[in-house]
Amino acid sequence: MSNRALSFRRRDILRSLVGGSLLMPGLLSELLADNPASPQKDPLAPKDPHFAAKAKRVIFVFSNGGASHMDTFDYKPELFKADGKKTGVGGGLSNQQKVLLKPLWEFRPGGQCGTLVSDLFPHLRECMDDICVIKSLNGNDNEHYNATLGMHTGSFFFSRPSIGSWVSYGLGTVNQNLPSFIALSPQMPYAGTQIFNNDFLPAYHQGVRVIGGPEPIANLTRRTDEAGLQELELGLADVLNNRHLKDRAGDSSLSARIRSFETAFHMQTDAPEAFDVHQESKATLDLYGLEPGSNNGFGWQCLVARRLAERGVRFLELVDGSSSHNWDQHGNMAEHADHARNIDKPLAGLLRDLKERGMLADTLVVWTTEFGRTPGVDGDKGRGHHSACFSSWLAGAGVKGGMTWGSTDDIAATVAENGVHVHDFHATILHLLGIDHTRLTYRHAGRDYRLTDVHGRVVHEILS
Repeated sequence: MSNRALSFRRRDILRSLVGGSLLMPGLLSELLADNPASPQKDPLAPKDPHFAAKAKRVIFVFSNGGASHMDTFDYKPELFKADGKKTGVGGGLSNQQKVLLKPLWEFRPGGQCGTLVSDLFPHLRECMDDICVIKSLNGNDNEHYNATLGMHTGSFFFSRPSIGSWVSYGLGTVNQNLPSFIALSPQMPYAGTQIFNNDFLPAYHQGVRVIGGPEPIANLTRRTDEAGLQELELGLADVLNNRHLKDRAGDSSLSARIRSFETAFHMQTDAPEAFDVHQESKATLDLYGLEPGSNNGFGWQCLVARRLAERGVRFLELVDGSSSHNWDQHGNMAEHADHARNIDKPLAGLLRDLKERGMLADTLVVWTTEFGRTPGVDGDKGRGHHSACFSSWLAGAGVKGGMTWGSTDDIAATVAENGVHVHDFHATILHLLGIDHTRLTYRHAGRDYRLTDVHGRVVHEILS
């Protein structure tokens, strides 16, 4: 049907509604107007950063359960020598002295830089020239829920907005047809939806969860084949909603609900195409370890993240594992191999793909976990929770690749130098986006809040 014919049909339907006393004349004039006035500026419109940004977007990868630093990126020859002969911090919650346990995997130099990486990550090891490993990260809690909450919100004990919501609030989005914050989370981690929750920030900054499979987001398919009818319904709803909002301008929940209708409508056209990886070449699918026709798995998450990043989504989180199947190996560290195999090739493929497309220059890729593991044994052949020190890495926009930062003691039990707290980690991510973490605040319950609370130091030493 032509636009002209659709316009006439739309007007005929509206006038028939008036004839049936379903619409008042004043409302009709608003609907018939070419550009119905909206009482509020789009809250997700792009915003200028505080200063020139190196990164335009973030892909934040979170591995559930606590990946072991001394088995992945923090080589400790002393642990190999002391295996079963000395004691160190161990037990389930790092609260006992236990016999030391050596890593099960050899370490080898990666890239031209020579950064040592264990055999758990042979594909990522080849990408180390683009990666900065932070070996001295530390947090405040050894429990999964609290540590996961802290890594995502900066608060280890109380619900607060997630980092993705803060970025959405601070910068908005460059694509009005897609959410500013998307979480590719087939399963839920220990802190559940809090990892992508807006909490007290306006509701349109909440992350949208994508689960993969034939329907990545529920109700994404139109319920009618007639686009004009749907537009008519939404136009009527928009006029009524905005009239209602004029008298309630301070109600962010209501404003967010109205904005969500608009985003949902546009997502019905843009999102299915973004999630459809069948358009990619066989070579690209192979890069991520994907079989043709796949619509789930971690490789799918990584490839979709790249496609969404291309389309202007500001913050993407990729959740690896769940609260019931993850890196939490108390009984047998050998199980780390299965979890590493799941993410190694897809993550390396993501870095290579971004680099080949020229996107790594302004895309920040982050890999982290909630805490590390104990050098002393827990259970028979496992390791306990350990937040005193652990490893994470960053790559891309504004990050010096091919280097490590910070160090731990001889058995990876404590930070030896250049410690990086979770608050510092967050401050550095925001800095790369052009955000001064001390100025990104929101007034709630009589006080100003921020992601880093009253803490945080940007780690300038790892920035180019």
